[in-house]
Amino acid sequence: MALFEQAYCRHVDSTFRAAGFLRLLLLLIICGLPGTIEASSWPYQDETPAQRDARMAWWRQARFGMFIHWGVYAVPAGTYKGKRINGIGEWIMNQGKIPVAEYKRFAKQFNPVKYDPDAWVRLAKEAGMKYIVITSKHHDGFALFDSNVTDWDVVDATPYGKDLLKPLAEACQKHGVKLGFYYSQAQDWCHPGGAAVGGHWDNAQDGSMDEYIQNIAVPQVKEILTHYGDLAVLWWDTPQNMTVERANMLQPLINLQPGIITNNRLGGGYQGDTETPEQHIPATGYKDRDWETCMTMNDTWGFKSYDNNWKSTETLIRNLVDIASKGGNYLLNVGPTAEGEIPQPSIERLQEIGRWMKVYGNSIYETTASPFTRLPWGRCTKKMFINGATLYLHVFDWPQDGKLLVPGLKNQIQQAYLMANLKTLKISSEPQGVVVQLPKQPLDEIDTVVVLKVAGPLDIEKVLPTQDAKGAVLLLAEMADTSTGDYSQFKTVTLDQTKLLDPGEHKLQIKPRKERWQPVNVRSITLEPVQ
Repeated sequence: MALFEQAYCRHVDSTFRAAGFLRLLLLLIICGLPGTIEASSWPYQDETPAQRDARMAWWRQARFGMFIHWGVYAVPAGTYKGKRINGIGEWIMNQGKIPVAEYKRFAKQFNPVKYDPDAWVRLAKEAGMKYIVITSKHHDGFALFDSNVTDWDVVDATPYGKDLLKPLAEACQKHGVKLGFYYSQAQDWCHPGGAAVGGHWDNAQDGSMDEYIQNIAVPQVKEILTHYGDLAVLWWDTPQNMTVERANMLQPLINLQPGIITNNRLGGGYQGDTETPEQHIPATGYKDRDWETCMTMNDTWGFKSYDNNWKSTETLIRNLVDIASKGGNYLLNVGPTAEGEIPQPSIERLQEIGRWMKVYGNSIYETTASPFTRLPWGRCTKKMFINGATLYLHVFDWPQDGKLLVPGLKNQIQQAYLMANLKTLKISSEPQGVVVQLPKQPLDEIDTVVVLKVAGPLDIEKVLPTQDAKGAVLLLAEMADTSTGDYSQFKTVTLDQTKLLDPGEHKLQIKPRKERWQPVNVRSITLEPVQ
């Protein structure tokens, strides 16, 4: 998987209630603003908003997909010369600095005789996944298809000797699951001229990157876009050393699959259709961009025999709900073995997710982001209609007193019921919002969904944060009115002391100033009384 992330920085404009003198603390990450280049070969540059909405409609409705990382790296499975190599499994060649000729010998042991693409697709579909994206070629340059421009592929280099993508494409078509291909366009550690994060470690890798793009990447992308029927997604990765000129050799090829969706990792300034936060969920999503969090079930994308740090089914389901509540998609990974088997812990978790989705799937599919800034007990997804809306309240933390407060909601409630059994629930309108009376116990410990059908346009009064017992006010990124982008590392910085002379409502604006700050991503702001 890519060691690549874009960070978008925004200013914070917060309103809060406070009294007395307050001292301001800001948790931030220093980051650079990514540059963008309007490249002329982007096929959708003249697309109208309505045309884009039509093209993206299936993807926005899907919300849940399967990522598959599979290749020769499943043979060493994280171990080289008896030593466990740090990092993710598919990066073992890079992290272990394995010479090209030596790495290629692993292909003689790549023999996925247990590969059952129909079972894989059925597993994804039964888990509630609507699309699959598989690594047609990862950074080691090994192709899972029969390529005419190299013999470093599954047909020519392995005892298996058969194209792995073709039967998967047929199974996807059979079961109504959309198919996409991942392709590593820049990094290629086995073909001369391919890029490598950290630089080359073997003379066999040296060569012209322009020639690599022209002679390997371009013809291979043509192959995957023309040999496997309708494709829904082309998933680029790690634009190492990708210039505009190099990207322009590849970008026009998407015309071979009209309507295909691409991500933001081609390089050269192309933004593509989707943002791709990796291994984390942005605090507020991306309000102006379609986005998809890709994530592993354990700590690796490609198979590692000793990585048993599996996320719980609870975490995976709540991740899916959290992402949907912020308007994004969840691309959840499996890493098959060299024999062609999806690890059993992955299968078990997907089956458990599938059981939850059979009951609550409609609270995920075709939904849009929550209208609430923050809900202390869980998340909300919604569907909008001409005369009202359906709110799906995902209750993670069941209230002990049985009263679920939906803060700030002013609409007339037409119906309130438990999604699993359609049991009607009593409601009352309070000054602070709508209160739903719940049964003593949740129907599902991971996430019980309450459905509210409301009349008219949504009318939600923003609930402002208040001071705690010590007088402090905590402003979280989730409360922001604008996207806070991605983040992973923070430090605490004391910015200033500000006098607020009068109790009541105040407005605070924090934004980067070019002459004084680097751009920042904000995780939280803490306002504390001065002692």
